Amino acid sequence: MKVFLGSDHRGFPLKRALHEHLLHKGVFCEDLGCPGTEAADYPQYAAAVARAVVATPGTRGILVCGSGLGMSIAANRWKGIRAALVHDVLSAKRSRQHNDANVLVLGGDFVAEALAIELLTTWLETPFEGARHQRRLERIDREE
Repeated sequence: MKVFLGSDHRGFPLKRALHEHLLHKGVFCEDLGCPGTEAADYPQYAAAVARAVVATPGTRGILVCGSGLGMSIAANRWKGIRAALVHDVLSAKRSRQHNDANVLVLGGDFVAEALAIELLTTWLETPFEGARHQRRLERIDREE
């Protein structure tokens, strides 16, 4: 699996920690920015990750900003993106089981590094259940 990462300046420290964790686990990942803690606009990085995930089937994305809200809104504007803002293990799990989320969004101001790693691990390891959930995703696609 390949994972694309992006953040704004407020999400940069957590993104860096997640990137290091993924590399340590042997997950191939690509950091699409921002490059540091100097002020950066989140829509640019949400778009970069969304474009990469849509263009590369079977990949996933991770986005981090201060609250996670801006990244979620920006990423979900892209057809084919199902970005889920999660704050706990159950929402990370359900975002994959029921929604087949292909982008994980975290709020760097609200989620500590240890919890973020737990959320990421849960999200990466949880499969999509399909069945009635697939029908719902197909309906979302028809409504776009």
